[in-house]
Amino acid sequence: MCRDTGFDCDLQKRFVEVERYLAGRPGTSGVVVRDLRTGAVWRNGHAEDLTWTASTIKLAMVVDLFTRDRTGEITLSREDRRLIGAMLHTSDDRAADVLWYRYAGEDHLTFNENFPKYGLTSLTPQAGFTDYYPYWGFQKCTTDDLDRLMSYVLTKLPAGERAYIVREMRSVDVVQRWGVWGAGPAAHPGTKDGWSEEKGGWVTNTVGFVGDGERYTLAVMNDLRGEAGFAAGRTTVTEVAELLFAGYFRD
Repeated sequence: MCRDTGFDCDLQKRFVEVERYLAGRPGTSGVVVRDLRTGAVWRNGHAEDLTWTASTIKLAMVVDLFTRDRTGEITLSREDRRLIGAMLHTSDDRAADVLWYRYAGEDHLTFNENFPKYGLTSLTPQAGFTDYYPYWGFQKCTTDDLDRLMSYVLTKLPAGERAYIVREMRSVDVVQRWGVWGAGPAAHPGTKDGWSEEKGGWVTNTVGFVGDGERYTLAVMNDLRGEAGFAAGRTTVTEVAELLFAGYFRD
């Protein structure tokens, strides 16, 4: 029977299918779906697991850089803005490095001090991997954190910044056309993916939005826990998006 959860019966059935699918996949996956129109949220039992962020943290970096530029704390150059575009388009690690070293501050803490404002309240930098600490490439957060970050982008940023990020996430390079992208073209998806082999094994993460007016947000963090590699993880998070939203929207 369809329950009064804020989601229609079709989506509720899709949530059950996602749970069934994930039970047979390698590792563990946190999943959060949010309806920005009604405020309804569905999350599974792994949504609060601390997981390596991989490159999903680059989305938070973009938000912070735009925010500090808007308030006059920094002044982004044309080159900085090109690097921001590269982080979103191809998930360029070198671009992230340049911007991190340039704007993390003398104590290296500025980004991490600001990230909770955008929803990353559980974000935890991981020590012992680099001399430069904290560093964007070695941090952990939860799927709930990514859900809050995506909601912040879509509901709190000024219209121009929001429109830029939405446009970039909807036109990512082929290297990122998985994860939320699996919702299919009728869903008009936008995505920021993250993938890396970390201590403990591969992680494949995705955060983004689907639907008219970016109504629904989706975040998935797949910690493969050494049970499989990148290809399996990419398949898992893409299939989750497909199960949730493929065929749900009509052109």
